[in-house]
Amino acid sequence: MTSAAPQPPLLAAKVKLANGWTIPQIFAGLYSMGRRTSSQTMKLALEAGYRGFDSAQVYQNEREVGTAINNFIASSKGRLSRGDFFFTTKLGTNSPDWDTARLSVTISLEVCTLGYIDLFLLHSPYGGTKARLASWEALEDAVIDGEIHSIGVCNYGVDHIEELMAAGPRIMPVVNQIESHPFNNQSAIREVCAKYGIRVQASVPLTRGKRLSDPTVVRLAESYKCTPAQLMIRWSLQQGMIPCPKSTRKERLWENANVAGFHITDEDMEVLNGLHDKHTTDWDPTEAP
Repeated sequence: MTSAAPQPPLLAAKVKLANGWTIPQIFAGLYSMGRRTSSQTMKLALEAGYRGFDSAQVYQNEREVGTAINNFIASSKGRLSRGDFFFTTKLGTNSPDWDTARLSVTISLEVCTLGYIDLFLLHSPYGGTKARLASWEALEDAVIDGEIHSIGVCNYGVDHIEELMAAGPRIMPVVNQIESHPFNNQSAIREVCAKYGIRVQASVPLTRGKRLSDPTVVRLAESYKCTPAQLMIRWSLQQGMIPCPKSTRKERLWENANVAGFHITDEDMEVLNGLHDKHTTDWDPTEAP
């Protein structure tokens, strides 16, 4: 790819959340990066046309992401504003103490220097019921206080979603970010999310590269004249998810978003669905107590 390559149209696409806010259809994932790499990747992603960025307290790159966005806005000479970008971050640790969780949100806001956080997620269900619900209340209050627009969860299984909904939240979760790809389609979790109007974001849509050489994936990619990565991202989109692929390379960032030019047939979607073997690339908190 050259610097003159056109912006993939998918990068301008947005979908509506249950609370009325919109969210980019595809994100740039920023996990497991050092601060310098995060800054470099942000520059490449912004230049490619990405407008959604997935950070977290534990990634330790909230400042780098926010700085890159602010600098890009400044360099646009008025063409872009804060509202053109979507910043997600996540609570590092659930706390049974409301004050601790609430302060943690404010610290993230101060670190990112973006004025507000578009989407704040509980990073995992770890910590037990009391910690999950207290942390959720802290996120709700941060929305009421104007620090956050939308809130959601990450790595929540069916029981965790049902627990939260049974508690009668003042503000509903709008996103559940989970590992999902053809080898771990998370159909049960996606079904309960659909019941409550919760959008599913696929945090590891490319299996971190571990299953891209699967013969079925390779064969289908060849038939659609795309790469295995593009096939997997297209599968995610057609399942109604918001993929969040990660790459630090300019050409891969462009490639990951350039998937609007083909459609996987129903028959081939079933073939890909049949690859499900509950493959987990790293951790799986979805069944945590």
